[in-house]
Amino acid sequence: MTSARPSAPQPPSRRIAEDLRRQIEVGDLHPGDKLPSERALAETYGAARNTAREAIRILAEQGLVTAKHGSGVFVREPQRLFRFGSDRYSLKNRETGLTPFRLEAKRQGKTARIEVPSIARERPPADVAERLQVPVSEESVVHRENHYFADDEPVQIVSTYVRWDEAQGTLLMQPKTGKDGIYGRLEELGHVMTRVRDEISARMPTPEEAAILELLPGVPVLEVLHTSLDQDGVPFEVSRYVHRADQTGLLYELPVE
Repeated sequence: MTSARPSAPQPPSRRIAEDLRRQIEVGDLHPGDKLPSERALAETYGAARNTAREAIRILAEQGLVTAKHGSGVFVREPQRLFRFGSDRYSLKNRETGLTPFRLEAKRQGKTARIEVPSIARERPPADVAERLQVPVSEESVVHRENHYFADDEPVQIVSTYVRWDEAQGTLLMQPKTGKDGIYGRLEELGHVMTRVRDEISARMPTPEEAAILELLPGVPVLEVLHTSLDQDGVPFEVSRYVHRADQTGLLYELPVE
């Protein structure tokens, strides 16, 4: 009979991090509490100072603590998740006059801000061309890139694609598209959203996405490839949402048919 192989001992930095994590989870350390200094942690655990520094880095990567320059390291306040679900395009929500993001931010007591760094006619990515039913070899789409912030913290990147032959000469080419946003302008072009298709996956961010979203190392993103279909079943808009996975949840309530 083969005996179980003993597990390798944890590195000292991880043992310190696990103990501090337990203190946070049981409430011995509260949100907003300041952690002891690296020197104090090293003395408490009988470790080198760089070991204590590595333990703090592990906690930061797990999203449990945050460093404030010149002040120290603090237990992070719990982050309420933004939940973008099946009702975000509902008529009831649209009647508020707010976009889905602004409505969710308002519900959570946060201030929304949206930047539009680029609007350009482009050749679409292959997956977008397939879903929007446009040529991949031509500049057949307008690509709008938006960056979304809640209380000045970046939370998502949205790349929206619509057909160039419909967007040219309209407010879809402008950063501010007017009442009801791009969907209001697309309705004016004859596309009433009646169905959506969302394809959801998790992955690690690209270096550019990590920089825009200010992600800690090791934090993944949620990607939602969204397709809007109109009253005739025609796809008229495709958006790629890249969400911070540490601040975003997706809530769907669907009828069972």
